[in-house]
Amino acid sequence: MDRPTPTPAPQSIAPALVKHLLLSLQIPCDGDALQQACAQTAHSSATLGPAQWLRQVLIQAGLKNLTPVQLPWRRLDQRRLPALVCLEGEWALAERDATGSLTLRNEAGARREAHDSELQDALVVWLRAPVSRSAEADSVFAGNLATRLVWRELFRERGWLWKVMVATVLVNLLAVGTSIFAMQVYDRVVPTLAYATLTTLVTGMMMIILLDWLLKITRARILDSLSCAVDKRVSQQVFEHLLHLRLDQQPRSLGTLAAQVGGLDAVRQFFSAGVVFALVDLPFAILFLAFIAIIGGAVGWVYALLLPVALLLGYVSQWRLRALLAQQMLRSNERQGLLVDTIRGAETIRANNAGWRFAQEWQNVTASIDGYNIQQRAVSSFSSVSTGSLSTLAYVAAVVVGVWQIEAGLLTMGGLIACSILGGRVIAPIAQSVQYLAQWQHVRQALQMVHQVLALTRDRHPDQQLLLPDELPREVALDRLRFAYPDSPIRQIDIEHLQFTSGERVLLVGPVGCGKSTLLKMLAGLYCPSEGRIRLGDADLWEIDPQLVASQVGYLPQAVQLFKGTLRSNLALSGVTSDSRLLQITRTLGIDDIAAASPQGMDLAISEGGEGLSGGQRQLVALARVLINQPRIWLLDEPTSSLDSDAEQRVWAALQEAVQPEDILIVATHRPMAAARLATRVIVMQQGQVVKDGAPDRVLTQMVARPLASSTMGKGGRLDVV
Repeated sequence: MDRPTPTPAPQSIAPALVKHLLLSLQIPCDGDALQQACAQTAHSSATLGPAQWLRQVLIQAGLKNLTPVQLPWRRLDQRRLPALVCLEGEWALAERDATGSLTLRNEAGARREAHDSELQDALVVWLRAPVSRSAEADSVFAGNLATRLVWRELFRERGWLWKVMVATVLVNLLAVGTSIFAMQVYDRVVPTLAYATLTTLVTGMMMIILLDWLLKITRARILDSLSCAVDKRVSQQVFEHLLHLRLDQQPRSLGTLAAQVGGLDAVRQFFSAGVVFALVDLPFAILFLAFIAIIGGAVGWVYALLLPVALLLGYVSQWRLRALLAQQMLRSNERQGLLVDTIRGAETIRANNAGWRFAQEWQNVTASIDGYNIQQRAVSSFSSVSTGSLSTLAYVAAVVVGVWQIEAGLLTMGGLIACSILGGRVIAPIAQSVQYLAQWQHVRQALQMVHQVLALTRDRHPDQQLLLPDELPREVALDRLRFAYPDSPIRQIDIEHLQFTSGERVLLVGPVGCGKSTLLKMLAGLYCPSEGRIRLGDADLWEIDPQLVASQVGYLPQAVQLFKGTLRSNLALSGVTSDSRLLQITRTLGIDDIAAASPQGMDLAISEGGEGLSGGQRQLVALARVLINQPRIWLLDEPTSSLDSDAEQRVWAALQEAVQPEDILIVATHRPMAAARLATRVIVMQQGQVVKDGAPDRVLTQMVARPLASSTMGKGGRLDVV
């Protein structure tokens, strides 16, 4: 079925419509600047497409972070409205009103109701709005799933809390003993040389030092054990969440995703590096300030006035570090993504002599990260040095005020020494907390990254009551099925109704990017429909327990993935098959030749990604997994794309023997002629839609008969639909 070509659209769009679109997306804009930008780019309207022209206008108007996308209406995911639509040579703004009806608004603001049928061939310009980061950055803890997870696991058992609090209180109270010891020595021992008193005081101090050491060691062990236990539980929950993510919601960059999950390391280090000590010690600065006031009187005002200055200095430093660390984390994720891409594509990079480009990109990213590091360290150093100078200033000021107090007879020499010692306990925690707060910014960003993973949609809701039907499915039905990737306006799948019944052998054919692979992933329960439903038997696929779906549906992906282990472990990936069946399948597919060629046999070591096996061998191993599981519904995506003709014939023969009469077999392939004898039905897809559906002899004959109009026949029976 050939689609009509959309009528050419006028290139320029009225400024009023652009303004209406921006306001509908809640993007502030200057009407005069927009009008002026349209006038400046009017001369380019004849050479640029509508999306390119609009992009130039937005840049001229100062809106550089917006991306226009041009596509036909039939490919638009209408949940992404509003958008600009060109109908019969006139541009309008397409929106959904409060009742859900589709309306078109012209540049004058007049609205009229429209129907989807009249817009099928209309041209659409959709605007990707930027994601707001400000609210997200200002409320890290508000709704942060990672923070809530850590806190829940942290306080699952509260026994450690009172132990740490008691130890902290005692440690800080014992610190007062040092100042009292100094005061007694200078006021009583030195003037009279009372060595008996000195001996008693030293003995008491030895006991205090020993008790202080025991308390700090005990507190450190409690917190270290706690941080390890929390890390184990939290990381396990995050990893299991990762295993159950909806694959269509998963980030496209593996490096970024790995960095997000790895962000938990920073959280663990935060709890084990002593920062908790600083945070619980910090409130005792007020207690020491009270002791200074009791002993030294006016000396306490010195520290009372400088304490807020130290706190303000720390706050300003963290405010400056926040943006720097966010940018540094972002660039670090990009570098990790680049590293993953480079390692996985090393062969391609070398074959195309593209190493210089990746090296240059690595250098640029690293230079950017180093720049942020330098700025971050400059801020941290400034804060630490300033706080240290502030501590020295506090000591000097306390001594000066203490001299005045001694002259007035309100303070003794021992009291001044005691105040100096306690003064260090007031300012020192502030200086230490500045360093820890810099580390906290790393933890803050790490928690935000883990939150982004935890916020991704799972394949099933945790509280969902899943179905476990006893009967094996006899049909698979698709009703009003639509699918689009997140943040994309393009419908990858747009099928009104499609049904597969027991015993059918279906070939999916069509050009590259027509939606075959996406459809198979949806049938396998890997991608969730944006609209509509998939019925597996009498139940919705997404209401059935995933374990039951996996037992009834076998899926072979186009991109085969093997894992580190052995040939045996990669064949029996689920670990639930007998050796007899394993050997039978490997012999049928010719995999036993791979084992026979190695001294290790079935224990042949496989590296990450299947390194050590050829592309065809990997495909045979992946196909063997499906054959071993013996599913009810077979979904195979290009099962012979990497095989030679002999291996391909063995695969089709093995499938013909393995697939039971009541099973459903659906194969996406660009070589339909090789599998024609196995098929009972051929479906041709184009732009996510079914354009032909019928018996193989009729559909394939029509496609071969019109090679110039609808298809071209390649070598080896390969059919390329255009």
